[in-house]
Amino acid sequence: MTRPDTTELRIPPTGLGAELSAPPGSRALVIFAHGGGSSRFSPRNRAVAEALVGAGFATLLLDLLTQEEAGSRTNVFDVDLLGSRLAEVIDWARTRPETSALPVALFGASTGAAAAIRAALLRPQAVCAVVSRGGRPDLAGPSLGQVAAPTLLIVGGADGPVIDLNRQAMARMTAPVRLEIVPGATHLFEEPGTLEQVVDLAIGWLTVHSAARETAAGS
Repeated sequence: MTRPDTTELRIPPTGLGAELSAPPGSRALVIFAHGGGSSRFSPRNRAVAEALVGAGFATLLLDLLTQEEAGSRTNVFDVDLLGSRLAEVIDWARTRPETSALPVALFGASTGAAAAIRAALLRPQAVCAVVSRGGRPDLAGPSLGQVAAPTLLIVGGADGPVIDLNRQAMARMTAPVRLEIVPGATHLFEEPGTLEQVVDLAIGWLTVHSAARETAAGS
């Protein structure tokens, strides 16, 4: 189902499916990178996107792979490919009149978090912040120590192995980084109230760092 007040798009050159919501006066564009085996129809990412629009952000939900590409598990977990694809989407967004002037933030879930970190490294002048939900930032490899974008890592308190992987990734990062653990949440944040905590944390992080980018651009 298409979200209200969105435009369905095909992003060149590969024709990736996407949904853009860019209300007038948006403070930043948040581009979503879903995890392996998911798509732009992820109910959790869509819920977060709707909340972000309500908080004054533009959002772009998209598929990082074509239907044919997604049939290969090699592609699904190819962080270099996904990060490069996400960087191309950032370039495309800079050509759209409704998003060209907006700071860009990336919201990655699961393996999408690694793709977001990789894209932030590839487009440092465009990306003002990264948010990871239940992410695997460790899969970003050497990019972790090179990325400059402030990064928020959100992990469920009942997602023990992923907490450890996020702590390991955090130790390798030189950018401003914070780890937030949502008590009682499992990997998908399906427990009542847990996704709402993700939303609150994300809005706080993105508000601060999108405003900082605008201030720096205007100085």
